[in-house]
Amino acid sequence: MIFAAQLVFAGICVGAVYALIALGLNLTFWATRTMNFAQGSLMMLCAVIAVGVLSGGFNIYLGLFAGLALTGIIAAATEAIAIRPIAHLTGSMGWVVTTLGVGIFLQGFVSKFFGSQALAFPSFLFSARDYVSVFGIRLSAQYMIILAIAVLLVLLFELFLKRTAWGRALQAVAADQDLAAVMGIPVRVVVTLSFIASGVLAGVAGVLVAQITGTVDAAFGFNLLISGFVAAVIGGMGSTWGALLGGIFLGIMEKLVGGYISTAAEQGIAFALLMVMLAVRPEGLLGEKEFVKV
Repeated sequence: MIFAAQLVFAGICVGAVYALIALGLNLTFWATRTMNFAQGSLMMLCAVIAVGVLSGGFNIYLGLFAGLALTGIIAAATEAIAIRPIAHLTGSMGWVVTTLGVGIFLQGFVSKFFGSQALAFPSFLFSARDYVSVFGIRLSAQYMIILAIAVLLVLLFELFLKRTAWGRALQAVAADQDLAAVMGIPVRVVVTLSFIASGVLAGVAGVLVAQITGTVDAAFGFNLLISGFVAAVIGGMGSTWGALLGGIFLGIMEKLVGGYISTAAEQGIAFALLMVMLAVRPEGLLGEKEFVKV
């Protein structure tokens, strides 16, 4: 029973990070009806930059700031270079290839200048040995603070989306870009800011996961990208609460399968859940069916 509770708790914490990744994908989906599949590499890049700045003798928090700023800038550049030129082509899925290409380029860049070996990521929140006892169950303090940060960011984003002018502008752009432009909304600015925010969220997610794993390498973000995408599909594309629900559900399922069956099976549970969800409820748990006039 205690073992199961520990697995569920770990799954909730990891799932909350998946929710951040899904939220970043949702941001780009709202703004342009595309998704930035370079998100995984942006997660990796932020963590690597933080390690690089720290190894240069600077403070880890300066490294985190530099990493988050760089991922935001690169995400905006990805929209301008890899998505915008082909986004106007009706029915085109070329952005999948171009954004994946950006991600592969970033992986190659990191491998070239930082090496392909795993880099040690420092414990700046809590160490892996710090625990808190709750009803006789030892819970990782590291996991608890990561859960708190991830859930807080999701809640703040939901408030930002519903209570601010930029949030309402984003919803208007998501509904109809042409009509939003006629109403005076700066569509291009909204799109660019959405990609910057998605890049920053990817950086935060990468740092939180690197804090758990203790290492980061060039291939670090690929599996995380898949998990975030599956979480977004399970919860429903475009739904903030769906991203959180989908991420936590996926995280719990992964940990339970890994704990009671095998860690090898844990790696494939995301694909199994994705196939089931697409077959049973393609719009996701909290998503809505979308009707397109042709």
